[in-house]
Amino acid sequence: MPSALILIADGTEEMEFTITYDTLVRGGVRVVSAFVPDLSQQASATGGNTVIARCSRGMGIVPDTHFDLSHCGPDQYDLLVIPGGAKGAETMAKHPSVQELVRRYIERNKLVGMICAGSLAAKSAKLHRQPLTSHPSVKSQLENDFDYLEDPVVVSDNLITSRGPGEGSICLRGKDAADIGQNGRYRISLCADPCRAALWRRAQG
Repeated sequence: MPSALILIADGTEEMEFTITYDTLVRGGVRVVSAFVPDLSQQASATGGNTVIARCSRGMGIVPDTHFDLSHCGPDQYDLLVIPGGAKGAETMAKHPSVQELVRRYIERNKLVGMICAGSLAAKSAKLHRQPLTSHPSVKSQLENDFDYLEDPVVVSDNLITSRGPGEGSICLRGKDAADIGQNGRYRISLCADPCRAALWRRAQG
C-alpha cells in the first residue's frame, strides 16, 4: 500500500489539509500527518503530549505525530504533501528540517506536492529552477527563482504544485496519474475529481 506524509502547522489552510488527507485515504493510501512547530514560539495548544494545530480559520486539528526528520523520510513514505495557509506555509518553509526533507524526497525520486503558499518550500529548499505555481500572494517570492506559471496545477518531474484549494487537494488536476515509486511500486491516480484518488494496479517493472 502506498503511503503519504502530510505536514501541518499552526496557520495551515484547513481545506487544503483535510481534503487532501481524505482524498488520499479514499484512494487506498496510508496517510500520516505530522505537526511542524514554529521554531520561534511554542505550539498553540497542548494537552499533555497532544499538540493541536490551530489552522488558518480557527479549526483545531490533532496531528497523528510530531514532525521528526528521522521518521518522516522517503524510506518511510512515497509522497510528501505541504499544504498552504500563509502562516503555516511560512513555518514549514523556514524550518531547516523541512527544507532537508523536501530535498531528500526529490533526490530519492519520490513525489512532492505543494499547495498554495506551500510552494515557498521549493525556494527555501533550494530546488533547481523549474516550472511551478502557487497562490498569487507569494508569486513575487518565487518568480525570480523558478519558471513561474499561472496554471491551476503545474507538474515538473516529481514536483507538483497548485494555486489553491480549488485546484489542489492532491486532486492535482494537471496530471491524470503520477507514479509513486518505480519498478513494481504502486501508482496513485491524481485526477480531475477533487474528492477521489484511485489506487492503480502495481506498475509493471
